[in-house]
Amino acid sequence: MTDRISEGEHAVMEVLWIESPLTASEVAERIPDSRGWSERTVKTMLGRLLAKGALSHVEDGRRYLYRPVVERADYAERETRKLADRLFGGRAAPLVAHLAASDGLTDQDIAELEALLKDLKS
Repeated sequence: MTDRISEGEHAVMEVLWIESPLTASEVAERIPDSRGWSERTVKTMLGRLLAKGALSHVEDGRRYLYRPVVERADYAERETRKLADRLFGGRAAPLVAHLAASDGLTDQDIAELEALLKDLKS
């Protein structure tokens, strides 16, 4: 999968990362009501994700069952790397510094980062 997943497509992927395989109707039921999406909109998103290679489907009678091809962790790693490359020259420290400076880190985040750094040093 080389194409970027849009914000809307990401909402569909989140549903399928939590539970799959699902039909289009089942995906639509799990999309937050705040989006105001119809089942037709969800089917459009599923079609785009199939074309991008992010999903696969199998026929189950007259319906399709959808499942992610890419794991959530793999997608998150790839997107994080792209962000760091594009905005911070591939360096993690400026990314974390930016988050810290913009109040993007909670006390729990800081504790987790400290633990991670301690583990990396040992």
